[in-house]
Amino acid sequence: MVETIDVVEFELGGERYALDIQLAREIVEMIPITPIPRAPPYISGVINLRGEITNIMNLNALLGLANTEIRSNQKIIVLVPEAAGGSNVGIIVDDVSSVMQVSEADIDHIGEGFSSDFSSFVKGIIKMKGEDAASKKKNLIIWIDMQKVIKDLAEA
Repeated sequence: MVETIDVVEFELGGERYALDIQLAREIVEMIPITPIPRAPPYISGVINLRGEITNIMNLNALLGLANTEIRSNQKIIVLVPEAAGGSNVGIIVDDVSSVMQVSEADIDHIGEGFSSDFSSFVKGIIKMKGEDAASKKKNLIIWIDMQKVIKDLAEA
């Protein structure tokens, strides 16, 4: 039997990324973020989400991508507290494309020999089948190890 993995696909800076579906609690429309003085660059601030204070992380800054201004048409993927060591954390993304099942055969795992700050957060590269090529979308999706990203921040 072929193993499948459920992921949430999202866009960031025109590129396609994914994270494990079980890490995502919900996806919410952008709401005003209250900045926190002297917070690290990857912390955009906090929001009050139905009475819960939720830390909002700027994934662009975390991954070393070009930083963009927060726009009202962006989305926030709120992670399950277990993914963030019990904290309420959300990440800002440009858009959420879909929730999809990916076959293990369509994933290239990055080898241990490939080393960079970024590659340590990448679980693998998901290769999409032909229908995306017809729509002129890039057919590679970077699968991010969101738990490792957050764990490394906590240890820094």
